Amino acid sequence: MKVAVIKNSGEDTGRKIDLSKAVFGVEPNDHAIYLDVKQFLAAQRQGTHKSKERADIAGSTRKIKKQKGTGTARAGSIKSPIFRGGGRVFGPRPRDYDFKLNKKLKVVARKSALSYKAKDKNVVVLEDIVFEGPRTKDFITMLSSLSLSDKKTLLVLGKNDKDVFLSSRNVPNAKVVTADSLNTYDVLNAESLLLSESSVKIIENLLK
Repeated sequence: MKVAVIKNSGEDTGRKIDLSKAVFGVEPNDHAIYLDVKQFLAAQRQGTHKSKERADIAGSTRKIKKQKGTGTARAGSIKSPIFRGGGRVFGPRPRDYDFKLNKKLKVVARKSALSYKAKDKNVVVLEDIVFEGPRTKDFITMLSSLSLSDKKTLLVLGKNDKDVFLSSRNVPNAKVVTADSLNTYDVLNAESLLLSESSVKIIENLLK
């Protein structure tokens, strides 16, 4: 699958790069995508929710009324969930929502997501980006030149570049990641996938 390599200014370099069909041209597996995205979102949850149950309530432990003869139900503690200010029944407790997925399934999910993007012609290969310093204006100018200012974009770099990352940080609907941290959710969540030329081979090597 041949794709033209574009300059940051939006001009064609005249060169083309071959995207591996084993990564960008597979038959998508929707269930693998579902599981990988579900696992990614579950891992983002803090799981720090907590409500006080009757053992956590501060208060007297004395029996608040005699057992019999009141004409009402027996009650042993003011901390009982049936009283106002008492503990909650089966309240949420801190927990980890993450769950395990097989590595091979995650690879299939990433390949499927990339194949969807390639099939819809939403993959753009750029020359390796070099910024002289962290300037948001430079990043916005690049997106404008590529006619992607109003689209949600994901830029994938071959290696970590602090200048590019800082330049994109304040740009809405834009995210920058490195090839080794690419995940299914980010790929599908973006309308356009921008791949730096050096990141293509890294992605293909990781997913082959």
